[in-house]
Amino acid sequence: MIIDVNDLEIYQKSLVLLKELYLFLKRIPSSEHDTVIQCNKAGKSIPANIAEGYAKKKSEKEFKRFLQIALGSSDESVAHLRVISIIIPLLTQQSTYLALKYKTLSKKINKLSSVWQNYGN
Repeated sequence: MIIDVNDLEIYQKSLVLLKELYLFLKRIPSSEHDTVIQCNKAGKSIPANIAEGYAKKKSEKEFKRFLQIALGSSDESVAHLRVISIIIPLLTQQSTYLALKYKTLSKKINKLSSVWQNYGN
C-alpha cells in the first residue's frame, strides 16, 4: 500500500541515483562546470517532481503531469551523461553505467504514469 511518496519505488530509486550522480560529477573537471550544473539540476528535478505530483495525487491528471516532467528530467540526465562520456573518455564506462540506470528509471516512471489511476484516495 502506498501511504507516502517514499513508498513509491521510483522515488526511492531517484534518490539513490541522485547520490550516485553527485559522487560521479565530483570527478568532472572544473572546465565542464556548466555540464555539472545542468546534470545536477536534472537529477534533483526527478525526485522533486515525483514528490510534488504525489502531493496532488487526488488529481490523476496532475500526478501524471508531474511524472512526465520527472521523466523528461531523467531523460535529460541521460543526455548529459552521454555528453560527459564523449568529452571525457576516461569516464565513459561510469557515465554509460549511470545513463543505463537513468534509462531504467525512465521506463519505471513511464510505466507508473501509464497504469496510475485515482481510486478515490
